[in-house]
Amino acid sequence: MTTNDLLHETFSAVSSNKIRSGLTILGIVIGIGSVIALIAIGQGAQSTIQASIQSIGSNLVLVMPGAQRVPGQISSGRGSAETLTQADSDAIASQISLAKAVAPTITSREQVTAKGTNTNTSIIGTDAAYAEVRNETVDEGAFISDQQNTTLAKVAVIGPTTRDDLFGVGATNVVGQTIRINKIDFKVIGILTSKGGSGFSNQDDQIIIPISVSEHYLSGSDYVGTINIEAVDQQSMTELEAQVTNLLLERHKISDPTAADFSVENQSDIVAAASSVTNTFTILLGSVAGISLLVGGIGIMNMMLTTVTERTREIGLRKAIGAKKKDINLQFLIEAVILTFLGGLIGVAIGYIISFVASVFLGIASSVSISSVLLAFGVSAAIGIVFGYYPARRASNLNPIEALRYE
Repeated sequence: MTTNDLLHETFSAVSSNKIRSGLTILGIVIGIGSVIALIAIGQGAQSTIQASIQSIGSNLVLVMPGAQRVPGQISSGRGSAETLTQADSDAIASQISLAKAVAPTITSREQVTAKGTNTNTSIIGTDAAYAEVRNETVDEGAFISDQQNTTLAKVAVIGPTTRDDLFGVGATNVVGQTIRINKIDFKVIGILTSKGGSGFSNQDDQIIIPISVSEHYLSGSDYVGTINIEAVDQQSMTELEAQVTNLLLERHKISDPTAADFSVENQSDIVAAASSVTNTFTILLGSVAGISLLVGGIGIMNMMLTTVTERTREIGLRKAIGAKKKDINLQFLIEAVILTFLGGLIGVAIGYIISFVASVFLGIASSVSISSVLLAFGVSAAIGIVFGYYPARRASNLNPIEALRYE
């Protein structure tokens, strides 16, 4: 039996009952389409999170206070204690050569008003180095300066979302306007370049003021919430983390590192942790979609077993006129593979369309990768072979005399 004959018979058998073949293929289409779409959404979410983390700064190391502990009570979360000061930040900047730039910050949420409008947003007190450490650029106006920090100047640099909330979407001539934070007037000196984001993680919804002003008028103390450090290069981040830890342990007079009243994290650790979570999420989504693939495979097997029963006399006739066992086996196996391959092809297209619609119309980040497409085709072919093997083997093992007698 030649290859052309085999393919001709296969397509004739598949097209002879279009409705049944279509319903069988539908199970594979749903399974492959679901896998492609859900993996694309998972990978898109991972890329978005990684890009968001990378946008907060390059080669970034963060120093945060430890947990506040009260005897006889459950300790508060990490970052709740007041253990880091402006002096700690100055010591890191002056004594550690691997620190390219250091910027302490005090963060709070305050109600802000301007010209009869108001919003609740994040207020960040910091110094001039913050722009370099956190990759902040100014789209209009200027960033806060060291001189303004020294003179307790009541100036503010606002994010584009905050500008829209206070002055209207796309408002112009905002620089020079006055906003009111905690009943104190601040002059707007700059508008930050948009970074994107949403909710509490929106990097465009913030106001940056001099840290000296924040300490004097908002927090009322010289404790800082975070010390942001930019390493000289990516290779130095681990060594910088170790040096910062040793310096602060010495300054805080702590001999046991496990009892440190602060924590140090680098950007690579944050990215790795986020990637681990999104990878688990993607695998979970893919596994759920894989169940429908299993159901589709069972549908393929069911159809092929039905086909073997219906074509028993045909199989007997073929074997009687000289068809070999392997020819019968191969014919039915190829029929199953063709069905799953067609289902996989349509499923990939459906999955791509779903991910495109989710990205464009629903705002859900998605990214269809070549690896997921190849995986889909590989899985569909494997399903055809695995679930088509038993029906094909059953057909090839039929006794030609008994098959010819079959009614």
